[in-house]
Amino acid sequence: MFEPILDNHLHLDPVNGRGVDAAEDFANRGGTHLLVLNKPSWHLVGEVDDADGFRETFEITVDVTERASDILPGRAWPVLGVHPALISQLLDRGYTPTEARDLMQTGLDVAAEFVADGPALAIKSGRPHYDVDEDVWEASNDVMRHAFELAAEVGCAVQLHTEGGEDFTEVVEWAEDCGLPRERVVKHFSGSHVEGPIASVLSNKEELETACQREDPFLMETDFIDDPDRPGAVLGPKTVPKRVEWLVEEGYEDAMSRAHVETPARVYGIDTEATLTEE
Repeated sequence: MFEPILDNHLHLDPVNGRGVDAAEDFANRGGTHLLVLNKPSWHLVGEVDDADGFRETFEITVDVTERASDILPGRAWPVLGVHPALISQLLDRGYTPTEARDLMQTGLDVAAEFVADGPALAIKSGRPHYDVDEDVWEASNDVMRHAFELAAEVGCAVQLHTEGGEDFTEVVEWAEDCGLPRERVVKHFSGSHVEGPIASVLSNKEELETACQREDPFLMETDFIDDPDRPGAVLGPKTVPKRVEWLVEEGYEDAMSRAHVETPARVYGIDTEATLTEE
């Protein structure tokens, strides 16, 4: 089996879902490394109105990630941040777009502390993937730019949850204006190609085969959401190892090295080969 195998975006929910058991499925199928994204705060701790709520959300994720790391041949890292759909939740609760923006930026401040202090690898941010009013869109873009500023300060990457599409050139230009290199911006839930950020390709066969045929850096993900009401959604935790095995059989071993060794090193500064041999 090809090694290492990294799922770039997966959720583990020890409160409502399978938690570490899902990571064990990944490892048993041949997976070695995980980037574990915190689920939206309202799924883990309920309504959040201050930094403490975000901190509790992140601590839950750090803990389950550490436990997952113990059962992997490689290791797992937390990626922490604020889901862009929180702005709609806050508006429904009576916040103005500006107040919601400020609270979400506070959450990102806390996420950046977890990166600076060591347990977290990167920050998650973005903007709604659905239609919103112009003032909400602008507030969301302000939140995202704040994430870029923080990532530049603490020296980490940003995973983006955004609308669909292929051209995010303007977004990476914003990142560069904040001092964050564009190669440290990752488009989560991506197709085979995006302009600007690094593509984190949702692991459907057709998109992956197209990504392999290009020469661009890319990552692979499942966006497994660990929801007992939606088992296997978006894709199950065994999917990335299964796809890697298939792609190697199809002759794409060099592309797999690009996705699981070269691009993680380039984006996050992690060595997925060396961490396979860590005690």
